[in-house]
Amino acid sequence: MLNALSIDVEDYFQVNAFARHVKREQWSQFQLRVAANTDLILEMLDDLSLKGTFFVLGWIAEREPELIKEIQRRGHEIACHGYGHELIFDIGLDRFREDVRRAKRIIEDLTGTQVNGYRAPSYSITYNSLWAINVLIEEGFTYDSSIFPVYHDTYGIPDSPRFPYLIKSASGTIREFPLTTYPLHIGGKVYHLPVAGGGYLRLLPTAFLSHAIRTINTKEGKPVVLYFHPWEIDPEQPRIKAGMKSRFRHYVNLDKTKAKLRSLLSTNKFGTMLQVLEHSTNLSEYSYGV
Repeated sequence: MLNALSIDVEDYFQVNAFARHVKREQWSQFQLRVAANTDLILEMLDDLSLKGTFFVLGWIAEREPELIKEIQRRGHEIACHGYGHELIFDIGLDRFREDVRRAKRIIEDLTGTQVNGYRAPSYSITYNSLWAINVLIEEGFTYDSSIFPVYHDTYGIPDSPRFPYLIKSASGTIREFPLTTYPLHIGGKVYHLPVAGGGYLRLLPTAFLSHAIRTINTKEGKPVVLYFHPWEIDPEQPRIKAGMKSRFRHYVNLDKTKAKLRSLLSTNKFGTMLQVLEHSTNLSEYSYGV
């Protein structure tokens, strides 16, 4: 079973957890660490003979064009993570369209190839921003990976399908590759535990994550998607003053991430988002009524 490997290319000071403490107009004051960290990821993927999808922030692409070209040169898929890492339900339809159009244009001009995929900052396609699906279709994206079928204080559409499906909307259709959850059966109820990556990757034991991937692949016969950020392999990054919850979410187990990733990637089969979607035929259709 081929699973999808994805990397959200943003820097440590751009995460939503620090949005109240680091304003966007201050971003240029921070030293960029994303290129060096991404280079380490590229080297690891070369060592393991793996390809993945890099969801690139347009703001980063503008400032690190050679990094984007290097990702492409090594044979990875480049997709879009928006421009300014703003939550979709906060900025509204018109600003969202401007954001994705700007980022898509920057990346396509750098790579000379079409950008097919999109992932929202902090998975912010929710019940409050389902209109974003039509915008993505109208702007030429062929797949999205922004919907997390979980309950969370920022994101999530918990009753959405767990595996790749086709969204039908007023503007057409788009393939959705939701973030992976693992079903836990407790007391006669089923709870869906996020196992896709990020903080969940850093918190959960490697053995459990490997078990979850194998179980989903073999018993459910479905692919998983694994995601992480370049800053998650950088335990030496500068510390930002923030609340306890934000600091925990961002800094927990940074020193263990790289070894955990290497273990997971070396014992499971991974490819790009587009490769996995091309292997996923007869996708079920789902409508959110937009």
